[in-house]
Amino acid sequence: MQLFVRDRGEGEPLLLLHGLFGSVDNLGGITRNLESEYRVISMDLRNHGRSQHKDGMDYSDMATDVAETLDTLEIESCHVYGHSMGGKTAMQLTLDRPERVRRLVVGDIAPVRYAHHHTQILKGMRAVADSDAVSRADAEHILAPFVEEADVLSFLLTNWRRDQEGRGYWRVGHDAIETDYDNIIAANHGAAVDTPVLFLRGSRSDYIQPEHREAILALFPQAIVRTIEGTGHWLHAEKPDLVARLISRFLSNEL
Repeated sequence: MQLFVRDRGEGEPLLLLHGLFGSVDNLGGITRNLESEYRVISMDLRNHGRSQHKDGMDYSDMATDVAETLDTLEIESCHVYGHSMGGKTAMQLTLDRPERVRRLVVGDIAPVRYAHHHTQILKGMRAVADSDAVSRADAEHILAPFVEEADVLSFLLTNWRRDQEGRGYWRVGHDAIETDYDNIIAANHGAAVDTPVLFLRGSRSDYIQPEHREAILALFPQAIVRTIEGTGHWLHAEKPDLVARLISRFLSNEL
């Protein structure tokens, strides 16, 4: 499967992978900071952005999508930054094909199974999909009661689009995400690899906890963890300059 790609800059290739309900558009802040040093390649994962909708959200399959797209770009190996779901995809790519990943940076996610964090969001998105909503305002009116945080609501609505006939639709593959959500929250699996890995956690986020240390080191014994103060789960959007600087220092073996 070939994924949608945004390719900018020159230098060593650096792959960026977004999180659940995201797209390459959400990675613009760190892309602008890094494209002067690296060839920054952002991909829309399956069922997201401009990439194809397809059943199944298993991380091995998603990692295969990424590897096949890298093959098309004739990139044998690269550095990778992945956030949240994109971080799990990046970790699985590293575990399945360690020769493809030079250095890995994981944004605010651990290789563990999580609880169902998005039940209400998925219900709200289903309610919008089943309605006759056309405009973004229509979609917001229906979705808002299901989403507590205003910034999360705004983020989700970036996926609401109109087709050529004026009908509203979700750009994300909502059906596949809803059906395969258990695979999205699943843990990563594989044999341990010696790839250098940097885990970045938001100080106000609960996605990476001290009890996750054992699971992280079992798969990535060379891993280190750094905390970005004053940030939540979307740390690269909240402090793009700092996150980009830490990524660059780690990729340059200065961290």
